[in-house]
Amino acid sequence: MKTLAIAAAALLLVASPQQPQEPAPQVPFEQFLADLRVEAVAKGISQATIDSALTGLEPLAVVVTRDRAQPENTQSLDDYLSQRLTPSRISNGRTLAATHKELLQRVEKTYGLAPSTMVSIWGMESNYGAFTGTYPTIAALATLAWDARRPLFRAELFEALRIVDSGKAEAGSLKGSWAGAMGQPQFMPSSYLAHAVDFDADGLANIWTSLPDVFASMANYLRNSGWQPGERWGREVRITKAAMARVDRAIPMRTGGCRAVREMTVARPLGDWAKLGVTLAGGAKLPKSSSPASLVRGQNRHFLVYRNYEALLAYNCSHSYAITVGLLADRIAK
Repeated sequence: MKTLAIAAAALLLVASPQQPQEPAPQVPFEQFLADLRVEAVAKGISQATIDSALTGLEPLAVVVTRDRAQPENTQSLDDYLSQRLTPSRISNGRTLAATHKELLQRVEKTYGLAPSTMVSIWGMESNYGAFTGTYPTIAALATLAWDARRPLFRAELFEALRIVDSGKAEAGSLKGSWAGAMGQPQFMPSSYLAHAVDFDADGLANIWTSLPDVFASMANYLRNSGWQPGERWGREVRITKAAMARVDRAIPMRTGGCRAVREMTVARPLGDWAKLGVTLAGGAKLPKSSSPASLVRGQNRHFLVYRNYEALLAYNCSHSYAITVGLLADRIAK
């Protein structure tokens, strides 16, 4: 997420480097809610929705704790992969892909996302629908917005209120992760409003219990993020220390986008990577292709990734997450 630089604070740090900066005082939660009510009215949200969603709301201390310990931020790529790309997750994914083959193929025909990728995201987001979260969405988002560490959550809170205001769900029925992600695809409220699909045509985009809507909503999200049917997400590669040194000299890093995107190199044709000494993970030569690829580095494992990988980052801007989804999809498809 982009943050705004505050010139006055920067000048103060330069003038008095030995003085630590005190965090901005946090307003009482009651005052935060009062301000939120005023803003919600200004945004056109009905008083009935505001009262039903915000009356009696209390901050959830556990939500702030969870936000500070996300595994995508605290674990290395290699550790993250070893803990999540497990034989049971792969086996369950293959079984469920076979079980829902006909439905997955219908969704693929409409949205262009391969069944293995849909099932992989499903497995990563909610353990194939087994766990969608029990935190009250509005309370979780209000807590994180009040905590003032990530302003994104204030905007997502208003989107959750819009879901309630539009009659798509009642405030008390919105439950999900500690971060406000909902349903089996774990959509944030803004993602639900932008991408959720009523694939079973029952009048509701039900990402909580309708598998047709779950798969189609995930597929629609990826398509809207630039997913290209029939293209691969990436491949694991081997890079010696000498080759990595050549890469560092020849290929710059990206300068825009979320943190994960900035941790990738700019894209180059596979032929350029081959000339620098990059090979497939097993040691074979890279295939001949003009498809541009970017390098993502781990401690011990490295990957060349394509534009479909960037669609996965749009779903969750974490290399640990996106690479695990890609590798799991590859294994489910075998």
